[in-house]
Amino acid sequence: MSHDFTVTKSFSFISNSMMNKIFAVWLCVTMSFGLLHTELQAQVNDSLKNTPADTIKKFEDPPTIVHKKPFLQSKGFRATIVPAVLIGYGLTTIKDNGLYSSYDAQRDIRRNFPNFSTNVDDYLIFAPFVELALAYGLQVKGNHDFLNTGILILKAEAINAVAVFGLKSLTKQVRPNGENAYSLPSGHTAHAFLAASIIHSELRYRSQWYGIGAYTIATSVGALRMLNNKHWQSDVFAGAGIGILSSHLAYLSHRNRWGQKPAFAINPTYLFGAPAISLTLDLNHPGLRYNKVNKFHANPRKQFHRI
Repeated sequence: MSHDFTVTKSFSFISNSMMNKIFAVWLCVTMSFGLLHTELQAQVNDSLKNTPADTIKKFEDPPTIVHKKPFLQSKGFRATIVPAVLIGYGLTTIKDNGLYSSYDAQRDIRRNFPNFSTNVDDYLIFAPFVELALAYGLQVKGNHDFLNTGILILKAEAINAVAVFGLKSLTKQVRPNGENAYSLPSGHTAHAFLAASIIHSELRYRSQWYGIGAYTIATSVGALRMLNNKHWQSDVFAGAGIGILSSHLAYLSHRNRWGQKPAFAINPTYLFGAPAISLTLDLNHPGLRYNKVNKFHANPRKQFHRI
C-alpha cells in the first residue's frame, strides 16, 4: 500500500515538473515570435519608406467606392411613401369600411350640400399646367428645359392613364350617383395631382409657392368630385396617390436628357501593363445644358428630380 502511494506521488511530482517545463518553453517561444514579428514589421515599414514612388500607378483608375444609402433615404422609398399612404387610406375606406368610411363622408356631404352642382372641376384639372406654361413664358427656369419637361409630362400621363383606366375596369365600383361602374379611382383627381407633382418638381427651387398653389388646385378638384356626387372618398384619395406616383415614376425613369450634346473627357489610364488614354462619352451629363448658340454652360441646379 505504501509502495503504491510512493509511486503515485512520484508520478504526480514528475507530471507537475514536466508541465512547468512545457509551459516555460511555450512562453519563451511565444515571446520570441512576438519580438521577431515586431522587428520584421519595423523592417518592412523602413523598406517602404525608402522605396521610390511607383510612377506607373498614377495612371491606374482609382477604386470605385459605392456607398449604399439606407432604405429610408433611397429614391424608391421617397417616391412611393406618400402615394402609398394616400392609396392605402383610400382602399381602407371603401364603402362602409374604416373609421370614417366613404358612405359616412358622402352622407355628410349630401346633408350639407344637397343641391351642389358645377362643372368647374372638368376645367380645373388643366390649371396646374397653365401655371407651368405661364412660368416658362415669364422666363422662370425649371429643373428641366421645355423639351424634357414635355417628355416627362407625356410619360407621366401615359403611366397615369394605364393605371387609372386599368383599375376602373378591374374594380367596377359604382359611382355615388349610380351613373356607371367606373368610380374607383378618380381620374380627374389623379390628373390634377399628377400636374401638381410636376409643377412642384420643376419649380420648387424657385419658390415653394408654385407647388403649394398647384396642390391647392388639385385638392379642390378632389373635393369638387365628391361635392358633385361623382366619386366616393376612397376614389379621390386613391386617385391622388396614383397621380403623384405616376409623376414620380416618370422622373425616376427619365435618364436621357434630350436636346443636349454629349460631354467628352480624355484621361490617362493604365491598360494591360502599359500607359494608355481613355475617351469618355457621357450621354447623360447632369451638369451641362446646351443652349441655342451651341455653348455649354454650367447648370446652377443639378438636372435630376429630387423627390
